Amino acid sequence: MPDTQLRTTGLSRRHGPVAEGLQFPSRFVGGPITPGSAVAATLPRPHGEFATASVSLLSQVAGSSSIWPDTPRATRLNWKSSTRVLLEYLLDFRGETWQERWDASPLGQGQIAADEVGSRQTTGIGVIAGIRALYCLRVIQPTPLAFRRNPLPNYGAMFIAVQEDQLLNEYAEQVRAHQFRQMHRRDAINELCMLLTVQGVALSDVTPAALLHFTHENRKARCILQPGSQASNRLIGRGVWNVLHAMGHFPPSTPESMRAALLRGQRSIEELVDQYEISNQSVRGLLIEYFTRRKADTDYSTLKDLVCKLTRHFWKNIETINPDQADLRISPENYTSWRQMITVKDDGKPRVGQDSIVIALRSFYYDLHTWAAAEPERWAAWVAPCPVPPTELRGLGARRRRINERSADRTRQRQPLLPVLVNHVETRYDRARLLLAQADKVTEGEAFTHEGIEYRRIRTEADLKLLRHGDAVPTRVQEIGSGRIVHIGTDEEAAFWEWATVETLRHSGVRIEELCELTHLSIRQYQRANGEVIALLVIAPSKTDRERVIPMSAELFHVIASVVRRHTRTGRPIPLLARFDYHDKVWSAPMPFLFQRQNGTTPMVFSSATFQVMLGRLCEQLAETHHEFRGLKFTPHDFRRIFATELVNSGLPIHIGAALLGHLNIQTTRGYVAVFDEDVIRHYQEHLQHRRQIRPDGEYRDTTNEEWSEFEEHFERRKVELGSCGRPYGTPCQHEHACIRCPMLHVNPKMLSRLEELEGDLRSRLQRAETEGWVGEIEGIELTLTYLQGKREEALRQARRKPVDLGIPTQFGRG
Repeated sequence: MPDTQLRTTGLSRRHGPVAEGLQFPSRFVGGPITPGSAVAATLPRPHGEFATASVSLLSQVAGSSSIWPDTPRATRLNWKSSTRVLLEYLLDFRGETWQERWDASPLGQGQIAADEVGSRQTTGIGVIAGIRALYCLRVIQPTPLAFRRNPLPNYGAMFIAVQEDQLLNEYAEQVRAHQFRQMHRRDAINELCMLLTVQGVALSDVTPAALLHFTHENRKARCILQPGSQASNRLIGRGVWNVLHAMGHFPPSTPESMRAALLRGQRSIEELVDQYEISNQSVRGLLIEYFTRRKADTDYSTLKDLVCKLTRHFWKNIETINPDQADLRISPENYTSWRQMITVKDDGKPRVGQDSIVIALRSFYYDLHTWAAAEPERWAAWVAPCPVPPTELRGLGARRRRINERSADRTRQRQPLLPVLVNHVETRYDRARLLLAQADKVTEGEAFTHEGIEYRRIRTEADLKLLRHGDAVPTRVQEIGSGRIVHIGTDEEAAFWEWATVETLRHSGVRIEELCELTHLSIRQYQRANGEVIALLVIAPSKTDRERVIPMSAELFHVIASVVRRHTRTGRPIPLLARFDYHDKVWSAPMPFLFQRQNGTTPMVFSSATFQVMLGRLCEQLAETHHEFRGLKFTPHDFRRIFATELVNSGLPIHIGAALLGHLNIQTTRGYVAVFDEDVIRHYQEHLQHRRQIRPDGEYRDTTNEEWSEFEEHFERRKVELGSCGRPYGTPCQHEHACIRCPMLHVNPKMLSRLEELEGDLRSRLQRAETEGWVGEIEGIELTLTYLQGKREEALRQARRKPVDLGIPTQFGRG
């Protein structure tokens, strides 16, 4: 069964430091809290000090009925024997205490597994039970590696029973009351008990720093035990953090989630520069001053990119070429060597962004020249001739045109494939949704048929265990023919978000960061005097720092409404979550984000990387049956370019397209339109000429009643026989009312029968034209039939979607 779960790969795709003990870069190395092991105020010894106790005494305590009164006698005797075997093994190593002997042994160092010391197959008695007993009695304190090398069954419950710690008992009650699944409750208890064991403390000593230290040390242990596995980058303890934070165990200033405590915020200018280890401290000071001044007029993401270009790509490379370089006066020879150096990246691949580095360097020198005239005492000492020759940027315009051409080619290649992708996600979601609905109606063991395939509702052993603990049981079905077990709930969840993502991107043209930032508050509606409601989507300020409002088509509104309904189907409002902005490295205020999901124990907002992985997975699935998708991937920005191309080429004036896309410059929109560039120029010139003719000097006056009435009547004039016209206000019908061919026509599913009548009439005319030999008429009718087929498919797609009842209160209807 293919892996269809909605998740990322586990390995970080972003650049980050490689911490000691890790084998990969990770963004979860730094953070606002410095990790550190907990310090015990009082060493926890629930049943006494056994550091130097005899083998006989310890084995007797390990099987004591007073410590484990509810354990059968035979089981306690086995624990007693297992503990004796383990202690006799440790006697072979040097040390005054059992802890010293444990640390000196290969078992304590995590070099061997417990089965190599003793197992039921070799000695008749395994040592796992003895290890668990000594951990619980606090006789030995293992390292995370030794603990993870030998998994201990039922460790959490046994550890809590031995400690006699009231706070630990309260924690266990809080875990059971938390909104966790059973597996996450079990992990939250076991992971905290493991932390207390390896750090040798009581729960009262646990701090946020201690929990982060425990998390990082466990990840290092995983890297040793599972090298190269994606599980080695898995962070544990998130559920522990949630429960301890909810209990008020952590200080009030502690981040609400472990993820917020692991992700590092904005670095200071000094930290950004020092990560590249510049040798010349004078130049380091200059760069820090320069970036500090530039910080006032730029955002953090741009500033960080500028630091990388000037510090890493420029000065660090200059020091490599000439270690004795003391100022900014770069010789032509050194500049030539540097210019050659930046043509390739560290991995040996050609560098695409060479021009941006050269432009940043040129601006750096010219900024110093300009600032020195106003503040010579501060900047004049560093003024030097700019090493970039005037001919360096010759051909820059041509190179940028080549970039635009590659983007246009990319759009031309993907535009014909978009219907295939849309059909794939719709079909997959419909199949999963209907299969889940049908499976939920049958009882366990009952067979049913869906789309010609026989299934049976089943419950696995894991499901029965969940039932015993009162946890929700996922819906699973088994294909009777193949025996394949399908977790249909997970499949439906993944299929829904893939469908919602593709549909939202293609119908709105929003940027990927704008998609991540859509909230319940982004939905607005305008109600006309006649009661007609026009749905609007508010796009939060992003790249251009300007808010915009776009009208939602019926298809887009259906998707957004489906997302809202999915979050609120249990009767609860959409959860308020904080979102981390990976560009500016800041957390947002808690808001009801639309694209969020439950990730284990913690609800999280979708990140841009999740959407990238999701689209890549879809293209890989399609490549199995459609060779056009082999080696091809869609990115979120591809949908934006296709959206812009279809808008402008369908007759929408380019200035309106620029407003919908959030472009400040129409030339930017021109760069997005890939197919018929001459149409863009023509529409733009018509728009300018039209504005010159009709707009007086006082064009920004208040709207008159007549103008407002005309604006409202525009929506009445858009109503046609087959549905409604999507042309914006102020634009005439540019297709001479040839509605079937017009891409702005939205066919009402109720008019499908009328489409059938029109098709019958067109085919009769086509037959007559073929008989008479009217070649031009044949070509025109065939084109109209093609458009009619497309309209029918779109109307059928809408008809398959049931209306979504949002239950929005009327008092919030205007906005």
